[in-house]
Amino acid sequence: MAIIRTLNLTKKYKDILAVDRVSLAIEEGECFGLLGPNGSGKTTMVRMITAVSPPTQGDIWIFDNDLKTHSRQLKAVLGVVPQLDNLDPDLTVLQNLITFARYFNISKDEAYKRSMEVLTLFELNNRTNSRIKELSGGMKRRLLIARGLINRPKIIILDEPTIGLDPQAKHLVWHKLTELKYQGITQLMCTQNMEEATILCNRVAVMHLGKILDLDTPQKLISKYVGNKVWEIKVNPDERVAAINSLKRGGVNFEEIGNKIHVFNMEANKSIQDLVNSPDRLVQRPSTLEDVFFRLTGRSLLE
Repeated sequence: MAIIRTLNLTKKYKDILAVDRVSLAIEEGECFGLLGPNGSGKTTMVRMITAVSPPTQGDIWIFDNDLKTHSRQLKAVLGVVPQLDNLDPDLTVLQNLITFARYFNISKDEAYKRSMEVLTLFELNNRTNSRIKELSGGMKRRLLIARGLINRPKIIILDEPTIGLDPQAKHLVWHKLTELKYQGITQLMCTQNMEEATILCNRVAVMHLGKILDLDTPQKLISKYVGNKVWEIKVNPDERVAAINSLKRGGVNFEEIGNKIHVFNMEANKSIQDLVNSPDRLVQRPSTLEDVFFRLTGRSLLE
């Protein structure tokens, strides 16, 4: 059952079309990823779904309720983890959580109980009396996620949940988010971390310039756009033209990247070796969601 639905969702800022008629159906209990470069419309989508920014046009339904007419009730079942740190620096770790819980009319005793539960979940229970300035960046990030769970939401919205985390903290967060998914909590995640999306997300939508370019499971997208393996060919400048012409004659799907050529959707070892003069310069590696990301959105920086 779709727990979040959007239809022709559009957002304009003066002459900028940030989101262009996006229709989505996010299933209950899944982790759904929005992938895209900066400026692709991911965060704008999240701001509209969390009722922070109204759509220019289009509709949003959560639990089959229209967000326009039920925003207050629906906000109560959402947990939101923003990309930017907005913790209160004048309060302790525990006070930040208890104060936030009061926005949901949670009693003081219950707020304390829930705060200790989420602090323990993210291994911050020994920091209850610490000031925010005393926390590392990773601790602040974990505290933001803990705060997003204080109202025991049925849906949690995560904008770059592990940005800035060291490997240990990142894997701790991944483990906890996986546990939450097993508990039936639906997750909508904006991320530029392709490994994160592959590990956590049941399905992902790749966004670019406000549109969804494709949507499927990470593995199906990988198989569709690049195949299970990528061949990397290292070429010298004087060999480049001949190598490219050979690949074109062979009808090969490839991309030039610096001093390398990446060849996609070619699984047979012999086929690619027949097209390259120096087989010793061939390297085969597993395909990744990052390969798909670049194939769909390109490698140019957006301003």
